[in-house]
Amino acid sequence: MKPTTIMLVAAEASGDSLGAGLAKALRRRLGPENVRFVGVGGSKMAAEGIESPFDISELSIFGWIDGLKAYPRVMRRVRETAALARREKPDIAVLIDSWGFTLRVAKAIRAEAPEVPLVKYVGPQVWASRPGRAKTLAGAVDHLLALNTFDVPWFERAGLATTFVGNPSLATDLSGASGERFRASIGAGAADPVLLVLPGSRPKEIERLMPPFEDAVKRLKETRPELHVAVVVADTVADRVKGMVSGWPFRAHLIDGEGPKRDAMVGSTVALACSGTVSSEIALAGCPMIIAYRLDKLTYSLAKHVVTCRYITLMNIAEDRAVVPEFIQDDCNGPALATALAERLDNPALREAQVADQFKALETMGRDAGEPSENAAEAVLKVLEQARAGAAA
Repeated sequence: MKPTTIMLVAAEASGDSLGAGLAKALRRRLGPENVRFVGVGGSKMAAEGIESPFDISELSIFGWIDGLKAYPRVMRRVRETAALARREKPDIAVLIDSWGFTLRVAKAIRAEAPEVPLVKYVGPQVWASRPGRAKTLAGAVDHLLALNTFDVPWFERAGLATTFVGNPSLATDLSGASGERFRASIGAGAADPVLLVLPGSRPKEIERLMPPFEDAVKRLKETRPELHVAVVVADTVADRVKGMVSGWPFRAHLIDGEGPKRDAMVGSTVALACSGTVSSEIALAGCPMIIAYRLDKLTYSLAKHVVTCRYITLMNIAEDRAVVPEFIQDDCNGPALATALAERLDNPALREAQVADQFKALETMGRDAGEPSENAAEAVLKVLEQARAGAAA
């Protein structure tokens, strides 16, 4: 009996992590000899044996303007991905996050191989903007795996079968993380203040956030020379971040890899982070934080007319209040960031209260939903079983 061929497609670092976790879970359920993976992904999926035909870092795009500029390149990669599906003939394809790219891939695969069941892993945030995307997705794929409980009704109303699998960031295993190990590695004592900087994983995020982040940290160091600074480096932007940090006029320790990152989150006093799923991981680690983000001016101007949600951080959305301070666009500047960080560095009671609020928000988000990758693997195999039963009928 030939092994089941499963195609996984991810176009960004976060999707690469989801794809790797799903591949592991599927392999555990089916057995290594009974499953074969093909697809598109990054280094984590490559470690699971998925050889990508191109480097996904060039698809790390955010915003309408960047998307328009990258359109020819994106469409070329869409065609290559569809060609891979035609060549490898997968039994099922799972398209992970990255709305614009994976929607086009879904349509291309459907045109090339309409018999292949398509699963979307992570839907667009229709509860925040453009609810019509739920209907668009329902017309492009067969099933959705949702990270948030509040996703489900939006897509089911549009006629798309949806399974809540949980948010992987809420299942981050911190049992082996050691704040003491992290502090020892950077020469910080148990009571020393430590600032953890997480500037993102997209090239444009690094370009737009690193200057105000550097300015904020510089201001803090001028008044707090004892402050230790550590910067998390995502592999998709590693060279660029390392080059920029090397030019900072103060010392910053580079944190590379998942284990050291978790140690750092557990061991830091406060964090300055780019908006994204990492905010939930920081909260799980019991570290208070502030969140920042910047878009190009035109994209931000357009976004203001379509975004209906008051917040961009899931914890804030779940609680409908500012559990975590957000500094967006012009508010994301050195002085404002430095002021908010200083308040938390100097006030243990404020840090403690914020951590308690963060923990409460995590519970609201479904912290105890189980292992998301295992839930996702179970759902994918059910879709495949149903597709096979339908084909045999």
